[in-house]
Amino acid sequence: MTLARRQFLHLAAAAAALPALTHAANADSYPSRPVRIIVATSAGGSTDIVARIIAQWLSERLGQQFVVENRPGGGNNIGTEAAVRAPPDGYTLFMANSVNAINTTFYENLSYNFTTDIAPIAIALRSSLLVNVHPSVPAKTVAELVALAKANPGKINMGSGGSGATGHVSGELFAMMAGVKMTHVPYRGESMALADLIGGQVQVVFATVGSAIQYVRAGQVRALAITSTARWDGLPDVPTLADSVPGYEASSWSGLCAPKSTPADIIVRLNKEVNAALADPKIQARLAELGTPAETNSPADFGGIILADTEKWAKVIKFVGAKAN
Repeated sequence: MTLARRQFLHLAAAAAALPALTHAANADSYPSRPVRIIVATSAGGSTDIVARIIAQWLSERLGQQFVVENRPGGGNNIGTEAAVRAPPDGYTLFMANSVNAINTTFYENLSYNFTTDIAPIAIALRSSLLVNVHPSVPAKTVAELVALAKANPGKINMGSGGSGATGHVSGELFAMMAGVKMTHVPYRGESMALADLIGGQVQVVFATVGSAIQYVRAGQVRALAITSTARWDGLPDVPTLADSVPGYEASSWSGLCAPKSTPADIIVRLNKEVNAALADPKIQARLAELGTPAETNSPADFGGIILADTEKWAKVIKFVGAKAN
């Protein structure tokens, strides 16, 4: 384990373990005014949806408005930078997602360091991806897709929601582990990639369950596998990708963060409230619509996920030589 990783996990664990201390805005009086949650993506995506679910819950539980502020652009970097530069007083939070872990390597000259400039609070959503192919693709299994790709190197087009998107690096991880070559075709969003998959312009798309499930059930695309380590109850006949490519796992996540140095007791209180939301049956049902089970977790748990994904995607990005334009 690297020194930076140990320090990050130590800080996250310390935030969860520290007793309540006296701060200018301590947990007993927090919040005394509205709180904004910055989302670095456009409205309507899974990160935005879960941010609004959590914001409503926190507003009702804590007696102040938690307001979602969308700051899209720059591959998530505009909103992320606004969040990490905000005062660490608990009144600006950030709904991060897995692209933040990817961007650490994908962008060479970021003005911030995501793993050291944020304080993880709680992961709110973790969704697996489906490996989807157009019905005309002769492969009915992952093994057959691998054989097809090996017989036709570079001739299978893999669409994604954009260069550096979770679907992109998840597909590249599959190609790297399976020893195949596919041609990446980036789109401006996962929905556009799926639309062209349905139209036959691309042959493969790694897409989150919530985005792809309606097309799978309608028979417009064929799901060959799911990227989790276990099958999903919503598609019990779809095997895991690890069944054919041992050791494979990928997910798309969204989680609540704060600027570094935010008082530890505020972090602990927000973690407790987010976990309470995730234990609520109504919210669990809403998250199930996005294809993900709710899971409670600590700031240290979330910090470990961020670090593990940052390291994993760094290896993939360096292997394929992908860089932001």
